[in-house]
Amino acid sequence: MLAVILLLVTGAAIGYLIPTLSAPGDDSVDAGFARDMSLHHAQAVEMGMFAYRLGTTDDIRTLGYDIAASQQWQIGQMQTWLTEWHLSPTSTNRAMAWMPSGMNTLQPDGRMPGMASDDDLKKLKSSTGKDFDTLWCQLMLRHHLGGIHMAEVAAKDAQTSEVRDAAEQMRVSQSYDISQLTEKLKDLGAQPLSS
Repeated sequence: MLAVILLLVTGAAIGYLIPTLSAPGDDSVDAGFARDMSLHHAQAVEMGMFAYRLGTTDDIRTLGYDIAASQQWQIGQMQTWLTEWHLSPTSTNRAMAWMPSGMNTLQPDGRMPGMASDDDLKKLKSSTGKDFDTLWCQLMLRHHLGGIHMAEVAAKDAQTSEVRDAAEQMRVSQSYDISQLTEKLKDLGAQPLSS
């Protein structure tokens, strides 16, 4: 009986340790992507909800809601990975440190590529009508363009298939959003913002 108990305990311990031993480390592409993309997505969720509340057309409101809902779900997925890997949801590393030359892509004030500034967000919140729709499309387009390369790198270089697959799905869905935002700007008679 003691041998059976020892076998069960040993098996359970090994079963618990194997996923932990093979989990991505603190400085891995997987962890860096999960942390940075969660932060990047959080701003997209905020801006998406602005569009849902303040957009003047059903198209803008629906697109804003869809972006907010999908990216909030993805944040939950990425934070779950970090918990399963026994890693902190935050890091002391600078943003984009997990990407080759990633820190060179940061904006002068340290924001990740595509992220709106506080002034951008204030201007967006105070805009109304067509001005709001136009600025929202411009900011969200720039936001997606800035973040999509993170997904491309993670889809190629992440250690785990779950991160590679999710990153590829993000790249595809954001590419679709980019095409929709580009069309909306054309309909509004507006141009994308410069990088």
